[in-house]
Amino acid sequence: MEYSINKGIGKPAEFYGLKSQYLFIFAGGLLSVFIVFVIMYMIGISQAVCIGFGLVTAGTLVWGTFYLNDKYGEYGLMKVQSLANHPKYIISRLRIERLFQTKRKEEKE
Repeated sequence: MEYSINKGIGKPAEFYGLKSQYLFIFAGGLLSVFIVFVIMYMIGISQAVCIGFGLVTAGTLVWGTFYLNDKYGEYGLMKVQSLANHPKYIISRLRIERLFQTKRKEEKE
């Protein structure tokens, strides 16, 4: 019996060049555009307006996700987000004397 080798092990999921987190942004965005389209149609907004809104927002979403994928790559967007979450300054509310006092107490023991 012959078994085929899966050569995709360890590689990220990819769909038409979109990798990893961009796939989730793409799929979630298209799903949300569809839900908003359906809600607009059920409210009674004109069909032409609903279709125009859906096409424009879906096109913008597709362009935006491919742009982010090309600009940042597979892990670049996560790196940019992590840099935004780092604090600019680390603030210590203790006085400098207090820091030295705790050191002296530990040295006596």
